[in-house]
Amino acid sequence: MMNDIVYFRDNFFSAGQTEIFDEDQRLLGWLDLKSAFSSSVDILDENEVTIVKGFFPFFSNKWRVVDREEDELGIVRQRFSFFTKKFEYATANGNYMIESEAFSREYKVWDESGQLVVHFEKINGFFTSPAFRLMNNSKEISTNEWVAVVMGISAIQSRNQSATSSGGGAAQ
Repeated sequence: MMNDIVYFRDNFFSAGQTEIFDEDQRLLGWLDLKSAFSSSVDILDENEVTIVKGFFPFFSNKWRVVDREEDELGIVRQRFSFFTKKFEYATANGNYMIESEAFSREYKVWDESGQLVVHFEKINGFFTSPAFRLMNNSKEISTNEWVAVVMGISAIQSRNQSATSSGGGAAQ
């Protein structure tokens, strides 16, 4: 994807494909939600060719992002913090800090030099179900890869909520 602003749905509760659109609602690609029983996702181009994949390795709370050949692009992990939501995306080329205020639906991503490179937010109304709006200003990481990172953050938060509601405490 060459566009800097994309919209996509967050729907881990069912399997199947959901669309990735630009601001003019042109189809740019697809999210392939692999299974209702796992949180893995493939990011496909408009021709339905896999570009990037995201998933939890077996017995891990870290979200792994790989390319179509299964070469690792990076790892998303949650960072402990009070009153904010913090995550880190570690890549071979550097680490990115992802933060949001405790009850906010907005997230900001900074590179190691402190530059704001990505901004995403959970929105309502663009689709019939909640969706994300992602603005990518990064020259190093593709929009497709950032979509996989956002889906990973959503999956980590879903796991944490499930663990908390079942009495297991928050997973770190």
